[in-house]
Amino acid sequence: MKKTVFLAAGLLFSVSAQAQILDIIKSTVKNQTGVDLSNPKTATTKWPTTTQQTPTKNNSSVNLGSLTSTQISSGLKEALNLGVTEGVKKLGVTDGFLKNEAVKILMPEKLRVIDTKLRAFGLGSLADQGVKLLNRAAEDAVTESAPIFTKAITSMTITDAKNILLGDDNAATNYLQTKTQSQLFTAFQPKVKASLGKVGADKVWTNLISKYNTLTGQAVSTDLNEYVTNETINGVFKMVAEKESGIRNNSVMRTSSILQKVFGAQDGK
Repeated sequence: MKKTVFLAAGLLFSVSAQAQILDIIKSTVKNQTGVDLSNPKTATTKWPTTTQQTPTKNNSSVNLGSLTSTQISSGLKEALNLGVTEGVKKLGVTDGFLKNEAVKILMPEKLRVIDTKLRAFGLGSLADQGVKLLNRAAEDAVTESAPIFTKAITSMTITDAKNILLGDDNAATNYLQTKTQSQLFTAFQPKVKASLGKVGADKVWTNLISKYNTLTGQAVSTDLNEYVTNETINGVFKMVAEKESGIRNNSVMRTSSILQKVFGAQDGK
């Protein structure tokens, strides 16, 4: 009889312990996954959605350790030269500046009040002609700028070539612009001045400013040569930066072995 009682008690304890264990398991599963084992039909499991990421750069087996400073320098200079050559070609044609919103030369900020006033007096065509001729001067002058940019690129010393290679999409362009802007301005300004006279921009702008001063009783002036020189140089640099970014991010644009080797190395940076 005692054995039977102990056996029954043991069975009851075992069932109770199993029930407690089962409750703990159910609670843990529900907390961790949201699944209610006591009511599986109403339970829903939400799985995280995954989106396939398209790599922005192609991976390459080339690594920076396989490149010499000379190779890095050569690759960067070739990319810049391509940018200058193609940029000048695109800009140095009729409407190359005027119809390209990224580089179009607007009326100088100091003189933009002139635009509003002239249009108010029915002289909008004169204002439009003034802007058009600024861009014509840039389009004419930029064709002679390629050798100036090329010389600046050739003489560029890249002591931090690796940092430039691993920098932003236009790191080399920014470096070149920082190092050569003043020299480029000095060399390029006479060409812009000649182009302003060649296309008649200087006479139109003298007339435009004179009319504005007469109508308003004010006296405004600006150095158009300096303004157009800076805007033309900046326009070329924008085109160079666009080309550099393309070479960095699109292997199809790496049209030589040195470009493939150097910029292939930075794909996995």
